[in-house]
Amino acid sequence: MIEPLLVQARPNYHIYLEFSDGTKGEVDLSALAGQGVFKVWSDYDFFKKVHIGQHREIKWDDDIELCADSLYLKLTGKSPEQLFPRLRGEQSHA
Repeated sequence: MIEPLLVQARPNYHIYLEFSDGTKGEVDLSALAGQGVFKVWSDYDFFKKVHIGQHREIKWDDDIELCADSLYLKLTGKSPEQLFPRLRGEQSHA
């Protein structure tokens, strides 16, 4: 399983991520800023408090959590089936 090792806030609602397979880079979250639960990011000091949670999620206090897998997919451009091969539909030979 690929896990996040490092997360850092960057300007303009970007986060820098490093994963256990060596993948690293920035993800743009600016489209979320100011929307719904993400309104708290209007306080940029709050956005800068991003960290990896106990269950390897990317989170901001107890208010917001993002799935590390979805951020990995966004960063790499991979499909869920590439990350989780069991999602591929296989025909049954019953």
